[in-house]
Amino acid sequence: MIMLLPAVVFAVLYLASRRRDARRLRNGVFLVAAIACGLVALLTEASRTTPFTVLLAAFGAVLLVGVLAVLLIGNGITMIRLEGRSLGNLLSLFAGVAILVLPVLAVLLVLGLDLSSLPSWAAILLVAVGVLLGFACFYAAATFAAFGVYSLVYSRFRHTVTPDVVVILGSGLIDGEVPPLLRSRLDLALRIHRAARPGTRRPLLIPSGGQGEDEPRPEGVAMAEYLIANGAEPADVLPETESTSTRENLLRSRELQESSGRDGDTLVVTNNYHVLRAALLARSIGSDAQVIGSPTAAYYVPSAFLREYVAIMVEHRALNGLAIAGAAALVALAVVWSLLPI
Repeated sequence: MIMLLPAVVFAVLYLASRRRDARRLRNGVFLVAAIACGLVALLTEASRTTPFTVLLAAFGAVLLVGVLAVLLIGNGITMIRLEGRSLGNLLSLFAGVAILVLPVLAVLLVLGLDLSSLPSWAAILLVAVGVLLGFACFYAAATFAAFGVYSLVYSRFRHTVTPDVVVILGSGLIDGEVPPLLRSRLDLALRIHRAARPGTRRPLLIPSGGQGEDEPRPEGVAMAEYLIANGAEPADVLPETESTSTRENLLRSRELQESSGRDGDTLVVTNNYHVLRAALLARSIGSDAQVIGSPTAAYYVPSAFLREYVAIMVEHRALNGLAIAGAAALVALAVVWSLLPI
């Protein structure tokens, strides 16, 4: 049960880090590491009494990955049918195919192919490519697990503030009108707005979103119209109409909040798949805002989560590049060592 020790250590790190600030991606790393070490400890202990436990677990893991790949491919087809053929809508299809193809290719390059007919240098390079591909698959799986698991955990946190301001993050309009995805955010903001205790000031609603190239008007304007049409007082709605990204949503909304004299707690509303990234961005700009999520259509969630994951990986590109460069350097060193005439 030696692996229980790192599991406990990672669990303590997770609890301490989350208590300090729940809006940290490292919390997901600690949580997934604790779960993984705990599972390894259980499998190690079980294999002592049932030798085939590890084989059964490996078979179950491979089967689970295969099922996941098939589900992602199916979701990709659904996204194309319902949402169109944009790059974002194709992400789940690409991910499903990659899960089926890339790990198998990595194993074949390292263990499965007969490379005896090739020159030694070519065989070594192919094995090196397989090792790098295997590392890339593992790194992508580990980072996505940390992001995905903690996104689910964070999205279920209950906000503990009585907001003075509710910021609603924008998303694309359809023919200048609020689509169902954005409507769910606005409806949640309205419920929070109406829940203000009698005798207290209702929170200021800041619908935030600029005008995209394919939109006839700013998202903030359309969102404000929806809020007022569904019961919000015009004086309680202050649209932000210049932002072009989530970071700008948060920054420009904070400027409006300060200019309006609302210095109380801020609650940011988005969809559930977007909660963690919005919270990370809020923390990065020095905001204490809490973030909550509204429901999202089930078919839309896989592609949405993948887009969020890609965005976070891009935002942390320096750290990810360092990890990949370190692995590539070690593999290159091993290749050079293998080619030396010793």
